Amino acid sequence: MYLSWTAGRLDRLHARIDAARAALDAQLVRRASVTLELATSGRLDPAASLLLYQASHVARQAEDEHREVAESELSLALRAVFADPEQAEALLAAPGGEEAVKDLTAAVRRVPMARRFHNDAVRAARAVREHRLVRYFRLAGKAPFPMAFEMDDAPPVALTPEGAPA
Repeated sequence: MYLSWTAGRLDRLHARIDAARAALDAQLVRRASVTLELATSGRLDPAASLLLYQASHVARQAEDEHREVAESELSLALRAVFADPEQAEALLAAPGGEEAVKDLTAAVRRVPMARRFHNDAVRAARAVREHRLVRYFRLAGKAPFPMAFEMDDAPPVALTPEGAPA
């Protein structure tokens, strides 16, 4: 009975990982799409537009094995462009800029939360899979060992509540 309960729990944890990964993928795609839209809007200077365009395009096209690096590079590009709060202020002053900043801020804030939920689910599944009985009786079946999604997801200072333009 204990083995059956543990196998069911492990199955639910794997389903939770799948759902959390789908949510994380959706948030990463949303962030890249909002960034790409901003880069092509003409509201930023050409150098910033090019930097954001390249980083967001690479992040959207990245294969799974290179996704963490590509998403980290997009985070770095966003921090580089919005390192100066004046960039966010100039964007807010542009027509349609207020909505663009609002969308980008929301997208940037959701990525760390989605990644945290995914990594918490991975941590819980790993804890169960490390039990001796789970390994001996192969209760995980052929499910791959869950891997955490590690990336640099620190938001730009200008898009955080502390650094938001007044």
